[in-house]
Amino acid sequence: MNDRTSRIFALLATGLAVFSGARTSSAQTLDRTVLPIPEPQPPTITELSARDAKAPARFEVRAPAGAPNVVIVLLDDIGFGQSSAFGGPIRMATLDKLASEGLRYNNFHTTSLCSPTRVALLTGRNHHVNNAGAIMELATGFPGNTGIRPQSVAPLAEMLRLNGYSTAAFGKYHETPPWEVSVSGPFDRWPTHSGFDKFYGFIGGETNQWAPAIYDGTIRVEHAQAPDYHFTVDMTDQALAWMQAQHSLTPDKPFFVYFATGALHAPHHVPKEYIDRYKGQFDRGWDALRQETFARQKKIGVIPSSADLTVRPKEIPSWDSQTAAQKKIEARQMETFAGFGEHTDEQVGRLVQALQDMGVMDNTLFIYIVGDNGASAEGGPEGAYNEMMALNGIINTAEINMPHLDDWGGPKTFPHYAIGWAWAGDTPFQWTKQIASHYGGTTNGIVIRWPARIRKGGAVRSQFTHVNDIAPTVLEAANLPFPRSVNGTVQKPFDGTSMLYTFDNPAAPEMHTTQYFEMFGNRGIYHDGWIAAARHSIPWLIVPLPPLTADTWELYHTAEDFSEAHDVAAKNPAKLKEMQDLFLTVAVQNHVLPIDDRRSERFDAKIAGRPDLLNGRTTMTVYPGMTGIGENAFINVKNTAFAITASVELSNDRTNGVIIAQAGAFGGWALYMKDGIVHHEYNYFGVERTNIAGSTAVPAGKHEIRYEFVPDGPKPGAGGTGTLFVDRQKVAQGHVPKTQPYMFSADEGTDVGMDGETAVSNDYKPGGDSRFTGKIVKVTIELKPSVLSAADRKAVEDAAQAAAVDSD
Repeated sequence: MNDRTSRIFALLATGLAVFSGARTSSAQTLDRTVLPIPEPQPPTITELSARDAKAPARFEVRAPAGAPNVVIVLLDDIGFGQSSAFGGPIRMATLDKLASEGLRYNNFHTTSLCSPTRVALLTGRNHHVNNAGAIMELATGFPGNTGIRPQSVAPLAEMLRLNGYSTAAFGKYHETPPWEVSVSGPFDRWPTHSGFDKFYGFIGGETNQWAPAIYDGTIRVEHAQAPDYHFTVDMTDQALAWMQAQHSLTPDKPFFVYFATGALHAPHHVPKEYIDRYKGQFDRGWDALRQETFARQKKIGVIPSSADLTVRPKEIPSWDSQTAAQKKIEARQMETFAGFGEHTDEQVGRLVQALQDMGVMDNTLFIYIVGDNGASAEGGPEGAYNEMMALNGIINTAEINMPHLDDWGGPKTFPHYAIGWAWAGDTPFQWTKQIASHYGGTTNGIVIRWPARIRKGGAVRSQFTHVNDIAPTVLEAANLPFPRSVNGTVQKPFDGTSMLYTFDNPAAPEMHTTQYFEMFGNRGIYHDGWIAAARHSIPWLIVPLPPLTADTWELYHTAEDFSEAHDVAAKNPAKLKEMQDLFLTVAVQNHVLPIDDRRSERFDAKIAGRPDLLNGRTTMTVYPGMTGIGENAFINVKNTAFAITASVELSNDRTNGVIIAQAGAFGGWALYMKDGIVHHEYNYFGVERTNIAGSTAVPAGKHEIRYEFVPDGPKPGAGGTGTLFVDRQKVAQGHVPKTQPYMFSADEGTDVGMDGETAVSNDYKPGGDSRFTGKIVKVTIELKPSVLSAADRKAVEDAAQAAAVDSD
């Protein structure tokens, strides 16, 4: 190897861009700390004919030589103590194998909630620095919570893309502000404008695994109409195809894959064969499961032998307190969740197998994060056949759940499990998802495999690490510097630290020494082996909250007390005060203040202070072909009087299909025609349906079809009178007993001319079969709040603000 070649390889190894041409190997040192790397000025050519001239070297940005492929797998809503790799009951063979070949981390932390964890993961900065203090749907006007990622916080994917990587994201995103989720954009915070060349998945917080709301890039697409369709399988198929194409066409170009499953977030959807694999295994209940998990965790060494199991709080019922009927349905809930986990891990296994078949697995930094927060207690005390009921503040009971026992986990349910299972899933810690003050809300397992640096697999690392450490880890592994400027904007530094230092030395002093936590007022601060914690609220309890100043602070010496089992605040008041002061200092630095413990109030854009696509309009006109309009981008017809007026042209008197529909089988409404007769159906959570229909077919010609609704009173979720008109003549009237108060769906939107994903009414099938066979000219929705008195309207607003609703 001559000196020139040696210099070129040295430049590549240190992550420098090169000029490459067919007949040249000259190289120039370029600065990767400014992205995109500016193209050099082309040389001046004086030759008249190209035949007599020599082409200059072509400028091309390539990744550093030897830069690994990067695959980040992120599961959803699975607790520290649920996977087999961390002592749990769910058999996850892929995770177990990767752990045997890589490293497990038992002191890795998230933010306790979905969107905040994801932005911290993909940018390396704290969630409030990303303006994501909570889920995107709860953005406010305060810095730290606006829902708008600053330009000074460039995502990891953009850094890698501008350094020569191919990039793709599959599955759940939930980082796009809801008022930007429409064809009007802007698309700056969509995946394909956030560093990813390719995106295939869903934008919101959850989706129906059997009938998902999918985007390919920024285009809404229908899923394949196959009887065995499942979204996790579909997104895996898409990821495999993309990786294989990249490797086929550009084998020397590394790729970055962000594989974020919707599983195991509710709805817990999985083929029945996987549920049946766990039949009878949870009949002893969540108290026993927690004890069994704790024993396994100690046996396999993922928690210290000195760790103590924390006690069940009074707010979570004991298994023994449940009735026989409750136990029967609740055991099935956990069987379903476990099957869901095993099924999901099998899809990750297909991803791993594809990398092995391509011969690139050993040059892939594979990071498998087992959860974006603690296990979810959002299913309520008894679980829910339809999670949307729980998210509307309606508690499901065994009476509601039991008729769905045999269908649990299938397409006819939208289920979640009871809070006791979430608590058991966070063994050995206290509390659950959303409770950022305690490790049950923030501790998740993670496995990293990379043979180039991890030469001894099967070990456990216990340094404090955080989800914002992932981006710095990837950049260091790729031998890339942190860019001081991206797309013309000076960048805020990473808040996380690279984890590579832990790969070789299990006893290496931890480098991430301070980290704050905050979510809905639940808050804490970690510093040098201590954590101070103040729990402010509990997700499933709808009660008035105390002032933040009245919260009780606890203190744990986690360097000695792994599970936060022993509160030593009373013994160490000076230390507690030091930690409280540190929290306030860090909170100010990260725009955590003012702390916002509001929940349902923040669903109201006006109260929250965020943009609203409708901006106070009381009418909205939509047209054929407008489908998948998200609930935050559509006019709000809940808890108010309204009218829907459709101008249509019919070619015969046997017209079929949907004129307009919002949401689907688990709650929503539809205006449609069947055999020429006009119908309006209100579907109350899939539990109760009210169908108001005309008695005679509407003949061919131009017609005005109108539906009016007048609520009975001010109470959120009140029923009301629905009336159908054809050409301004009343054709039918009926009473809707009750309505959904706050939310129809987290994924299904409003469709004009069809009903996608799932069908609101059983009178038609979703998708193409529901297409309107006539012609729709336009549909206008008009709110009529004047039907209620000013006092009644105020009562509706006050009640909406008082209800605690969680939709993450």
